[in-house]
Parts: sequence; C-alpha cells; structure tokens
Amino acid sequence: MNRIGFIGAAALVALALLSSTLFVVDQRQFGVVYALGQIKEVITEPGLNFKLPPPFQNVSYIDKRLLNLDSNDTTPVLTAEKQPVVIDWFVRWRITDPTQYIRTVGLDEATGANRLSNVVRSAFNQEVNKRTVRDLLSSQREQLMADVKAEVLEQVRGGQPWGIDVIDVRVTRVDYSEAITESVYRRMEAERRRVANELRSTGAAESEKIRADADRQREVIIANAYRDAQKIKGEGDGQAAAIYGDAFGRDPQFAQFYRSLEAYRATFNKRADVLVVDPSASEFFRAFRGPGAPAGASAQPAAPRR
Repeated sequence: MNRIGFIGAAALVALALLSSTLFVVDQRQFGVVYALGQIKEVITEPGLNFKLPPPFQNVSYIDKRLLNLDSNDTTPVLTAEKQPVVIDWFVRWRITDPTQYIRTVGLDEATGANRLSNVVRSAFNQEVNKRTVRDLLSSQREQLMADVKAEVLEQVRGGQPWGIDVIDVRVTRVDYSEAITESVYRRMEAERRRVANELRSTGAAESEKIRADADRQREVIIANAYRDAQKIKGEGDGQAAAIYGDAFGRDPQFAQFYRSLEAYRATFNKRADVLVVDPSASEFFRAFRGPGAPAGASAQPAAPRR
C-alpha cells in the first residue's frame, strides 16, 4: 500500500514538473522567457513551447495586439493667442520589439501607456502653442495630428528606442470657453463678409464693364445704321432729283406749277399761320390766277346774287 502511494505521489510530482516546463503562447501575445532576471528567449509565434521549471526559468506575456490610448488629462493648453483649450485625443500603438520594450519600459503595459501618454501630451502642448484657435477648428487640424505623430515617433525611436510603433494620433474634441467661441464665430463671420464684399465688388465691376461694352456696341450699331440710312437716302434723293429733272425738263410750265404747290404747302402748314398779302400783285400767288395772267391783273368779280 505504501508503495502504491509512493508511486502515485512520484507521478504527481513528475506531472507537475512536466507541466511547469510547458507553456503556450497565444497568437495575440509575445512570450518572454526569463532566467535569473535575464531575458533568455522571446517567443513571437503562437504554439506550445518548453522551458526549465521554476525557479530556473519563468515566462511572462506581452500583448502584441493594436492598443488604444485615450487622453485623461483635462488641463487646458494655451494656443498662440494665449487662449486656453482642452484637447481630447487618442493614440493607436503596438509593441513591435518586446525585448527592447522590456528593457526600456518594463513588463507592465500600464507603465508603458503612462509614459506614452506623457510624451503625446507634451507633443500636443508644443504644437498647440504654435497654432491659433481657428487653426484647431479648421482643416489644419489634420496637419496638427500629423506633426504630433511625427514628434512622438521621434521620441520613441530616439537614442533609446521603446520597441513600439505609433500607428495613429487623432484629435477627438476641442473644448474652449464661450468667449473664445464667440470670438471665433465673429472672425469667421467677418471673413465671410469680406469675401462676400469682394465678390460683390468684382461682380459690380464686371457689370459695369459689360454695360459699357454694350453701350459702345449700341453706339457703333446706331452710327452704322445712320450712315447706311443716310447713304440710302442720298441715293434716293439723287434718283428722285434725276426723275424730277427729267420730268421738269419735258414740261417747264408744270414744273413751275408743282414748285408753287410745294411752296404753298410749306408756307401754310399750320392753321395759325396768317399772311396779309395782295394775291393780285404777288408773284407768289401766280398759280391761283391761272396761266397767262399778269401780275397786276385782278380776278373778275362774281355776279351779284339776286
């Protein structure tokens, strides 16, 4: 009976020793094997692995997944205008070199996150100090995040690398006082008003230019039309004069009579026109006296009515 118990106890001890020499590395982790406080091996591939039983060798695990770091500091940062703002941000990072990470930061991921948070906060402070509130609210925010990321990478890859990689740095929110908000809105409104005034001024100038060009074209068209009309009228007058001359040359007496009628029409063209003349003594009224009547001849008196 004692022998069976001894064998069972020995089997349990052997099983415990065997289990202490085996360890599994998950695909989401790095496995780090220690011996007397020194790193002996870093396991980067998932699977079953062997080591010496404690206390000769021990194993620790480090997360190899993409990690998120959110800002937890509400301390205001001064802009270039000396205006206090609170920047909320987050960082996505991962451990790429576990050996270097352990030597620089240690095994505790919280310690690494805190150190990285301090670096990111310092980078944001430096970059925000160079920018105005308007820059933080405009499309230049993308440049701010890129500059902060570059500065953080320079710190973690510097003379003593951390063994990490910063994938992304993002600003989630910019908080500022109501006075700053009103000031920014007033500036934006003034800028939009300035742009609108410039557009109106440009439009008015273009309108005046178009109107002046249209007036010039109208004057040119009217002048050309008047020139053509005068030319046509001159040609018509010339043809009419030729026709009149030909007709008057054939019948001079009719020509004299026609000219007299034209003179009468020009003289008595208004009802208010009054002339006191003696038709019998005036050559102007010769057409009224009939053909062949002398200038001094008087018309026959009409027979008296009975």
